[in-house]
Amino acid sequence: MPATQSRINDFVLKIATVNGTGSASANGLLLKALFRMGVPVTGKNLFPSNIQGLPTWYEIRANHAGYMSRSGQVDVMVAMNAQTYQKDLEEVNPGGFLIYDSTWPRETTLHRLDITVLGVPLARLCNEKFKKARLRILMKNVAYVGVLSALLDIDLGIMRKLLEQTFAGNSRVVESNLEAIMLGYDYASENFTCPLPVRAETMGDNSGNILINGNEAIGLGCIYAGATVGAWYPITPSTSVMDSFQDYCDRFRIDPETGDKLYCIIQAEDELAAAGMVIGANWVGARAFTPTSGPGISLMSEFIGFAYYAEIPSVFINVQRVGPSTGMPTRTQQGDVMMCAYASHGDTRHPILFPANPHECFEMAVTVFDLADRLQTPVFILSDLDIGMNDWMIPELSWDDSYSPDRGKLLGPEELAEMERFIRYLDVDGDGITYRTVPGEDPKGAYFARGSGHNRYGAYTEDSDAYQDVIDRLLVKWETAKSLVPDAVLSKAERPTRLGIVAFGSSDGAVIEARDRLAEQGIQVDYLRIRAFPFSQEVLSFLLDHDTIFVVEQNRDAQMKSLLMLEYNDIADRLVSILHYNGMPIPSECVVQGVIEHQKSEQAA
Repeated sequence: MPATQSRINDFVLKIATVNGTGSASANGLLLKALFRMGVPVTGKNLFPSNIQGLPTWYEIRANHAGYMSRSGQVDVMVAMNAQTYQKDLEEVNPGGFLIYDSTWPRETTLHRLDITVLGVPLARLCNEKFKKARLRILMKNVAYVGVLSALLDIDLGIMRKLLEQTFAGNSRVVESNLEAIMLGYDYASENFTCPLPVRAETMGDNSGNILINGNEAIGLGCIYAGATVGAWYPITPSTSVMDSFQDYCDRFRIDPETGDKLYCIIQAEDELAAAGMVIGANWVGARAFTPTSGPGISLMSEFIGFAYYAEIPSVFINVQRVGPSTGMPTRTQQGDVMMCAYASHGDTRHPILFPANPHECFEMAVTVFDLADRLQTPVFILSDLDIGMNDWMIPELSWDDSYSPDRGKLLGPEELAEMERFIRYLDVDGDGITYRTVPGEDPKGAYFARGSGHNRYGAYTEDSDAYQDVIDRLLVKWETAKSLVPDAVLSKAERPTRLGIVAFGSSDGAVIEARDRLAEQGIQVDYLRIRAFPFSQEVLSFLLDHDTIFVVEQNRDAQMKSLLMLEYNDIADRLVSILHYNGMPIPSECVVQGVIEHQKSEQAA
């Protein structure tokens, strides 16, 4: 056995299986058990875009320091898929461990001298124990949970409690799962030295934290924001946003006396139709949204432009995936920044919120509706597959019960009664935001919402001055939006530095870890995490305060850098791109190497 340095609560476990074999439950059991031992954990699922039969991987990072990004390393590999065995073997770190089902022996060429390979006859053990074919397949996955419990010293008592909670009221299922766990546990204990040098150890109970994915958090946030209408066309990786919203509606949007549903969810015939439904629902006073991904935004662009010009509040949730075109639907990227910022033809600009984790997904799902109502315009949440569909450990969600939706400049019958005349697109406050009404409440508030040329009165026009009057006012509104969107988050280095990093969204975890690693090498870097577009004043201040700013993003074409250059055209020579766009979540090593290589090139110049 190669010598392996002892590491406690600092390892990456990766499990290679076949999609559709029921491994998700087993993998979730491992993640939750480590979580309940108090170990900071994240779980990332790499799965195919088909239903069944192709390779799938699940990666658990346990890290006592709480780093949440993908490490890009593998310490323990469970290779359950013969099709990918060679690739899985190559991915293990030197000194690491690979576990495989030795019911079918591997060729001697499929070995490495610098890692430890542990064979466990999982299929044989389960075939001897369980009678039904499907049960044997499922229990083989649970059996590797038992093997890992022995090797990594995962608490079996916690495993039992998790099974009892998961299958409450079904003692037979609980017992069969426990039997499978013990098959693997006993075999590993009897045949290997347990635990491994790389192992888990109880750190507490993680009280005050939860495990959740971003899509579920957004669905819950929409409930708290007061949303009652959702329209969408299913698309990976955003569909579970609407699944979550519907689940919560079934719990919290049912009239307790009549049983009536106090919500409306529509699966539209396509994304364009979904956008039209959402815009129409918002126009008549509901809070409505649509979740989608990049291809959906492409199709919705015509209606997004209409909502921008007619000034109708609307919420678009884009869980980004790899493009262009169909791309890779089950891989992550940040490739829709420019598209969402300027969606539709003509001159348009749209506010965007960039959550960095599921906690911010929940919070921003509330903020986005208030912004849409206050600004009377389409507003985007730009999440991605890594945040949306992977398992994150975050602080428990909290809520202020005094919250009241901010509907902005919305006039009711009482306010209209005091007005001599209602003029829909007249800016009386100088902030670019006009007053609006809900149709059907009062004839005095009637107006025609149109996407064709119109003047401040809402009347059709092809007069150049009247058209430009409205378009110029929308720019004033854009300036107002800068003071309403969430502020950027500044993290200062321990010592003064002229180096800075700008990042957004799911790149945050990699940057946090990278800054610590760079500091260990004597490189101090300030960090500004952008949380919204339009950019607020602190973004410009940060850019001006640093000589070199590394812009970290997960796309090929440096879209955030381009957006910064469009807004601040005199800082282009300060910006240096660090790009990661292969579809996997960005690791900290990408950021570390990007900074170091640039510094070396500068010194050599």
